[in-house]
Amino acid sequence: MPHFTIEYSANLDDLVDMGATVELVRKAAVETGIFPLGGIRVRAVRCEHYAIADGRKTYGFLDMVLRLGEGRDLATRKKAGEHIFKALSAHLDPVFANSKFALSFDMQINDKETSWKRNNIHDALKVETVNG
Repeated sequence: MPHFTIEYSANLDDLVDMGATVELVRKAAVETGIFPLGGIRVRAVRCEHYAIADGRKTYGFLDMVLRLGEGRDLATRKKAGEHIFKALSAHLDPVFANSKFALSFDMQINDKETSWKRNNIHDALKVETVNG
């Protein structure tokens, strides 16, 4: 269940291809090797209304939160998080170079006792792997 939610300031629309950004995060998550492929979700939510620092609308932000299930030790989570953040940060280097911008990434672990899921994508991917 790695679910990535990206919230970003609307003023990034002309600076960032958000479709390419969600795909970059998805690929980086796959590259870590610790997430089941069928569980990866990356979504971006545009924030039309926001206030940053002293209120200048020229400031921008991208905040990403990863919610994941229990079972991975701290070292594994840190290594994966660093890999994903490094890829995202490099992707956004042009934004840092051309504007005032804040990037953040947090990982949250869902308690399995209070997290419900239903997903048939895992099975579909297994069938595709077996059958080509």
